[in-house]
Amino acid sequence: MTEFVQALILGLLIGGVYALLASGLTLIFGVMGVINVAHGAFLIVAAFLTYSIWTATGLDPLVAIVITGPAMFAFGWVLYGGAIKRIREAPAAASVLLTFALALVLEGLMGVIWGNTSHSIRPPYFNQSFNVGDFFLPKAQVYGCLVAAGVLLGLWTFLTRTWTGRAIRASAANPQGARLVGVDVAAVATMTFAIGVATTGAGGSIVGVLYPFLPGSHYLWISRLLGIIVLGGMGSLPGAIAGALLIGLGESLTSTYIGTQWTTAVPYVVIFIVLLGRPQGLLGERLREDVAAV
Repeated sequence: MTEFVQALILGLLIGGVYALLASGLTLIFGVMGVINVAHGAFLIVAAFLTYSIWTATGLDPLVAIVITGPAMFAFGWVLYGGAIKRIREAPAAASVLLTFALALVLEGLMGVIWGNTSHSIRPPYFNQSFNVGDFFLPKAQVYGCLVAAGVLLGLWTFLTRTWTGRAIRASAANPQGARLVGVDVAAVATMTFAIGVATTGAGGSIVGVLYPFLPGSHYLWISRLLGIIVLGGMGSLPGAIAGALLIGLGESLTSTYIGTQWTTAVPYVVIFIVLLGRPQGLLGERLREDVAAV
């Protein structure tokens, strides 16, 4: 029983981090209908930026979020105006192809700048744990989860308490209706994409602390994140959080009772099962194709 509860604790901690990583991806899809396959590459770019800041200054990698977040926001803003804007109204396949090409370009650039070897960020608390009775809570995972929860809370507050946030939600729910009440949907799309990419600034810093990474790591991360948003419901932020927690628990239990080598299969199994049983995901809405095309 102790082993099972320990696996649940670790699963929830890592699931909280996954929730932040998936939030930007599902937000971009919900507002723009763009499937950003480069989201995993953005995470790894942010992890490398954090690594460079940490090695050059000694700044705690989780504190470096105050630098990587705005940097990735600016990157997302420029990228949207330079490339994504041109395919926003195109079929979903166009966004997949464009962002996949972007991911390959970023992978190559990261290899040139940082090399194709594995990197890791190891702050002093990396190998330390909190002990609560018979259970241990790795400090890196606890801190990472707390930071992720804080950023998610800030994102949720922004979306629900500010005019821009309400405009983003309105554009996601009904773009035509949003235009009728004066919302500049094009400007909202730019802001949404930049915010979605900014979440990878925070997420990449956390990922850099918890996992070793190299330029090609983005393939693993995008598959995991797609599994999360398919499970939760494409475009649903609460669904992404629920899906992330379930994926985290699934990976932790798989690692504990089956083997660590099988954890990477969990997102693929989830995608397969969900698409067979509930294509709209846990909290997603079923959408008719004729309505979606309007």
